[in-house]
Amino acid sequence: MPTHTVRAEGFEPFEVDEGTKLVLALEENGVDVSHRCGGQARCTTCRVQILGGEEPPMRELERNRLEEDEVLGQFRLSCQIRVDRDYDVKVLMRASEEGWEPGPTPEP
Repeated sequence: MPTHTVRAEGFEPFEVDEGTKLVLALEENGVDVSHRCGGQARCTTCRVQILGGEEPPMRELERNRLEEDEVLGQFRLSCQIRVDRDYDVKVLMRASEEGWEPGPTPEP
């Protein structure tokens, strides 16, 4: 299976299997990322900013949630991104900074 490199701002780069949810890749590699709803695109706490390069495709569930919350174009939801290329990302909400547990583990 192909792998891709993820560089999360403030962390060492790491390799991720193609198709892995970005939120899981981040968490499994020590990046403190919130995901209060367990990866269902309901809470929008797994926010990331894609730093440069081509934006990953956005599925309907993510688009609908971001439009509903009037934040479309401000950030992406790492629970809805499948790693399909190298990524440079900035995690915008960290559970430790918010004072809460990350949330239930998202399904692969």
